[in-house]
Order: sequence, then structure tokens, then C-alpha cells
Amino acid sequence: MTAPAQPTEVERAPYDLSGAGMGLERWTLRSDRIEATVITLGAALHTLTAPDRAGRPAQVLLTSEDVGTLLGPAKHYGVTVGRYANRIAGSRITLDGEDFPLLPTGHGVTLHGGPDSFSHRVWEAEEIPGGVRMHLHSPDGDQGFPGALDVWTDFTLSGAELTIAYRAVTTRPTVVNLTNHAYFNLAGEGRGDVLGHLLTIDADAFTPVDEQQIPYGPYEPVAGTAFDFRTARPIGEGLAEGHPQLKLSRGYDHNWVLRERPADGPPVRAALLADPGSGRTLEVLTTEPGMQVYTANGFDGSVTGPSGTAYGPFAGVALETQHHPDSPHRPEYPSTELRPGREFRSSTVLRLGVDG
Repeated sequence: MTAPAQPTEVERAPYDLSGAGMGLERWTLRSDRIEATVITLGAALHTLTAPDRAGRPAQVLLTSEDVGTLLGPAKHYGVTVGRYANRIAGSRITLDGEDFPLLPTGHGVTLHGGPDSFSHRVWEAEEIPGGVRMHLHSPDGDQGFPGALDVWTDFTLSGAELTIAYRAVTTRPTVVNLTNHAYFNLAGEGRGDVLGHLLTIDADAFTPVDEQQIPYGPYEPVAGTAFDFRTARPIGEGLAEGHPQLKLSRGYDHNWVLRERPADGPPVRAALLADPGSGRTLEVLTTEPGMQVYTANGFDGSVTGPSGTAYGPFAGVALETQHHPDSPHRPEYPSTELRPGREFRSSTVLRLGVDG
């Protein structure tokens, strides 16, 4: 019989972050199994420490302790991404017949909410049972998006499960798509690449993209392709197949269409990541309809982690639970619209373990 999980310890402390003087805080959540730290810059999951099959702990997220890096080349590491995760084509949306230009991030799109996105903001924080609640107010017109938006991101830890739950309300019709952008290396931060990690994705289709990483056409079946992770396979195996879609982004940077999950139900498994060497596993469960997998293809060594290792391509993998990219322009996709009087809710569970 499994022993009940022990209560989670929650600690709050100032986080000077290389003398930045930004009034940041670091919250440490500690169970009898794992430890997570969350910082108020970007409401970011900053570190995550878990044991291997021999019980030896290691920190498994790519991260930085330098504020300039976190506001620059590492600006999306572990953060709460918003208002709109992933890409919106043409840097504009239309709601109720009204056109709203968005601030662009380059390449003809608005990526991850704009150039001054939620990842750059200092969030308010308060303790909740088993964790911390982060809050951010985004004013009407922020990065071009309509409506004043209030967002709450809860991080709670129980045993080996870290739950990230989102809530948002708006004063005007708008679009919302929130995710967490942590990069995982289950061998340990700075310990090689993730090409040998085994990945399973509970999806039968993905959204193919054009040169701007914008989806086009219908969903495409994964069967028999480099995108077929319905059973566990090494990430590097698919990359070696030379699929035309992988040449566009020099690796995986694509959204999988997750198998249907009950409306308003609990999180359902989306993926399982495993490192054969350490035995660590990560099960991702979510209420979201999609998951973007990004294998850090564009990493160029400009970020050096606490281990002293410069992060190159495939140093980690992001598993971003989300609605599909460019949904405001694709009415056949699940809607990302949020209207006054309604509440956006979403949750994702990161369940850490070991094989065998």
C-alpha cells in the first residue's frame, strides 16, 4: 500500500538575481519526492529537482541565474507565456468585426504574446495550500490585444506531481492561450542533449506549418511519419528521417493534436518523456487540446546554465500544452476567444517518476 504524500513545504524568499534590484521573489515548493522553485519574473518554473532510479537528485530544467539572460536569450525559459502562446499570423486578430493590430515579434507573426510579453513582467505572488499563486494585470490594448485581462497561475505540489493551473478574466472580448515554457533534460541540466530521450505523445495528428511556422491545411496524420510518437521512440530517431517539415525549423517545433478529452474534465495524459540513462520519467497531463514540442533547435550557446554548460541545439525539450497555433484565424480549431462574464481555465500536471 502506498504511503500518503507528506505535506508540501512552501518557502518565500527575496530573489536578488545578479543584483537586478527588481524586487523579485523565489518560492520553493518541497515535497518528500521533488522540489520546485518558482520566481515572480515571468511567473516562471525556475528549477525542478527529482531523483533518478538510484535515488540521486538532479535539477532537470534548463535555466539561468542572470537577469540579463532571463530577459534576453532565455526570456521564455520556464515562464508563463501569454497573452497568446505560439504564433498569430499577420500580427492581427479580428473580433466581432473589429480589427486589432498586434505588436509583431518578427517574421510576419506575433509570437508568445508580443515583444513585451508576460515573460518580462514581475507578477504578484501569494501562498496557497501546497504552493503559490501568481497574479498579473494586463491592461486593455497590451501588445495590441483588446480587453483588460487578469491572469492567475497556480503552482501546487503534491508528492511527485506539480500542477500548473491557469485562470483569466477579461473586460472585453479577446483571445487567450496560456502555457508553461519549461525546457526539460531528464538526465540533468547541462548533461548532454535529449536526442536519446524516449518520447510518447498521445496524438494521432499534428498541424503542419509553412515557412513562418503557421499551420496550413487540415490536420495531418502522424502514422508512419517522423511525427509518429504514439509509442515510445527516441527523439533523435524521428529527426534523422529528414521529413520536409523538420527541415523548416531544423527539428521539432510543431503542435500535436491531442486525442479528445472530456469537456471540463480532469487533465488527461498528453505525453510521456523518459531518459533511459537516469531512469527519470515525466508524464504530462492536460486539459488542453494541443501540445507544442520544441527541441531547442535554435539554441546557439548564448545561454550558459548553472552547470557551466552552454546550451546548444537539443539541450532540452519543451512540451507546451496549449490551444493550436493561429487559432484566431482558424475557426475549425478549438476557440481561444474569451468574453466578459466568462472565465478561462486550464490545468497541466507534471508527474515525475522513475522507470523500473
